Amino acid sequence: MGQEQPNAGLSVIARHKEQRSWYFYDWANSAYVTTIATVLFAPYLTAVAETAACGAAGTVADPCTSNLSVLGLSVSPGSLVFYVVTAATIFSALVLPIVGAFADRSSRKKHVMATFAWVGSVAAGGMFFVQGANWQLGAALLFVANLCLGSSLVVYDAILCQIATPDERDRVSSRGWALGYLGGGVLLTVNLGVVTLHESLGLSTAMAVRLCLLSAAAWWAAFTVIPFLGLRNRPSVAAATTQSGGMVRQSFGQLWETLKDLRAFPMTLLFLVAYLFFNDGIQTVIVASSTYGEKELGFSTQILIATILLVQFVAFGGALLFGRVANAVGAKSTIMFGLGVWMIVVVIAYFLPREQIVLFLSLAVLIGLVLGGTQALSRSFFSQLVPAGREAEYFSLYQAGERGTSWLGTLTFGLVHQWTDSYRPAIVALIVFFAIGLVLLSRVDARRGIADAGNTAPAVV
Repeated sequence: MGQEQPNAGLSVIARHKEQRSWYFYDWANSAYVTTIATVLFAPYLTAVAETAACGAAGTVADPCTSNLSVLGLSVSPGSLVFYVVTAATIFSALVLPIVGAFADRSSRKKHVMATFAWVGSVAAGGMFFVQGANWQLGAALLFVANLCLGSSLVVYDAILCQIATPDERDRVSSRGWALGYLGGGVLLTVNLGVVTLHESLGLSTAMAVRLCLLSAAAWWAAFTVIPFLGLRNRPSVAAATTQSGGMVRQSFGQLWETLKDLRAFPMTLLFLVAYLFFNDGIQTVIVASSTYGEKELGFSTQILIATILLVQFVAFGGALLFGRVANAVGAKSTIMFGLGVWMIVVVIAYFLPREQIVLFLSLAVLIGLVLGGTQALSRSFFSQLVPAGREAEYFSLYQAGERGTSWLGTLTFGLVHQWTDSYRPAIVALIVFFAIGLVLLSRVDARRGIADAGNTAPAVV
């Protein structure tokens, strides 16, 4: 028998109102993801680290060759950000399942989500005070903000199951992703304008960057208020636990039970493995695109920044488009189509001539079209495969698995470049991740997986 429909006692209008509030957490956290995590903070913290190591930031003519001492280890200033992100990623993979198990036992999910969001935004806001040689503060704040973002997303994704019926989830998830790309693109456009025009605004480059970091933190915190006020808390429907002790101890115990119980949901497990592969390919393309555009295709920083913005805004429309297609043919088939397009993307990138800006921007449009859609529909499709009352637990595995394997694609990219001394074979090598993900996804029996989880199947699977 399928699980009870969410908000069964509410009118469609009331349910859609709650969904609109839910969308805005995508809009809120995207400011941190784009302005801080993707574009501005890494080069800024690197400059601060170089100042600490060398007394002044290195230049092309006089590069910094001294290292930092981090926990007794010698670390290059240019590698600091990547080590911090890696440490936060590994720690997140361990912590997020505990967050999920805790959230499923809480009747105050929106409070849990908002608390992580606001702690993360405070950490992001603290980046304004990172200056001079104080790299330690910057590294600590980046670690905390990334951990809080992942924790808030676990609960946010789980709430999708409570506010949308099975037939609504592809649409709701796609609109959330779309709004996130739009919000992130809008603030990034403003902030890049501030950094570019800092002299005419009477600001130093460093102060302009610090104000932009602060704006992203304020955006994250302020717009989190919308879902916090608009969402309803619901009584926990987590299955009764045999674990003794307090909620935290129960959460650790239930995590172990969840990992064992995955054997009873083979389609859920198969989709998770497929997702780990194809999402790793997606994330690596995103991470490597700027380097590929600059080093292999010969484009300037200004063109690359404009390309990032183009992808952001095209992804807004792409997510909405994929949501409509999924409504007609099903999420699984639409994701598989998207993976086929991703394979075409890396092949085109391999053959792309140098300094052909029209072709480069056309490829960016193609990436934008499939970027948001494949990610949004993966979230909504997975929501159909998780048992009722344990949504946050399973979404924590979804997030933790993604973070725990997100280094495989970048490692492959780096190794192939090192072996061939070219980024072209490195980018096309990523086709393996999309191909494996596509083959595994094709073997997922969606209706069986939904039935095994005890859920009601949507009209179109």
